[in-house]
Amino acid sequence: MIDYSGGVKWGIIGVGNVCEVKSGPALYKVPNSSLVGVMRRNGELAKDFAVRHGVDFWTDNAEELINDPRINTIYIATPPNSHEYYTNLAAQAGKAVYVEKPMARNSVECAQMIDVCSKNQVPLFVAYYRRYLPLFLHVKNFIDSGFIGEIRFVDVMVHKSLEPDIVWATKEQDNWRVNPEVSGGGYFIDLASHQLDLLDFMIGPIKSASGYASNHGKLYPAEDQVLAAFEFENGVAGKGSWVFNLAENCNEERTTIYGSEGKISFTFFSDFHILLEIDGEEPQRIDYVMPEHVQQPLIQAIVEDLMGRGKCNSTGESAARTALIVDQIMKK
Repeated sequence: MIDYSGGVKWGIIGVGNVCEVKSGPALYKVPNSSLVGVMRRNGELAKDFAVRHGVDFWTDNAEELINDPRINTIYIATPPNSHEYYTNLAAQAGKAVYVEKPMARNSVECAQMIDVCSKNQVPLFVAYYRRYLPLFLHVKNFIDSGFIGEIRFVDVMVHKSLEPDIVWATKEQDNWRVNPEVSGGGYFIDLASHQLDLLDFMIGPIKSASGYASNHGKLYPAEDQVLAAFEFENGVAGKGSWVFNLAENCNEERTTIYGSEGKISFTFFSDFHILLEIDGEEPQRIDYVMPEHVQQPLIQAIVEDLMGRGKCNSTGESAARTALIVDQIMKK
């Protein structure tokens, strides 16, 4: 058993861009949580991050970080192709695991990660942090409270140009997000996993899905267009279109949940707002500002779970369900 009596003591593998603001500072700002060590293959960059964030221990060796006795929880913030590998190392060392999303490149790798964590009796959490952000919790509350009646249909739409504004650092020479060997696919994998996971949280597990993927822009090896149909276990139907090969003036992103008495629309990645439209009433728009460290509410839930004070709902099991649906859509 892992000892959390002294708090959750983190080590990060892969202190890249995602750790700078979105997640890294939350690890030492949440109560009963501290950042003990960081690792990056480029040791100078690891040292730079450590100095700027007040971390005493840095290294370019993942095993050195994982096996450090001062650390009891490992945050894997690398691209998806190394998630399974580092999860294996951390679990075998008896350390709890928090892994970036998507959980892995495919559902087979996800299953193997769950298995090794189960065998070594360590918890496994995944960074689907929207489950804990106010905007999306309010959408769920509207649904659960019956504001739009019985849920009937879901429509997910992400229409963007070849260089989408909602994906960070797309102009990097080596953009791993559109390299299937590293990410498992393209921007669909990177973005739709957030959306499908949150729909799992809001409405319930998706029972089955099918889809069509193609590459029209030929700018990179991954798909740039995905169309999908899916059905939830409770019978609600859904469709989605994720298109990344359009003109700049075609930029549009929204998810709409239709009910028997109205509909609720909201955004995932920009212009954060909810639009509530109920039959016979004036539409209501609610705007939101995202937290500075968007993963902090989820990280707080993980810390409380590890210390036996609560239960975090973004786990390996929930994330693996999303990975399976993505595989079905991509026909993997």
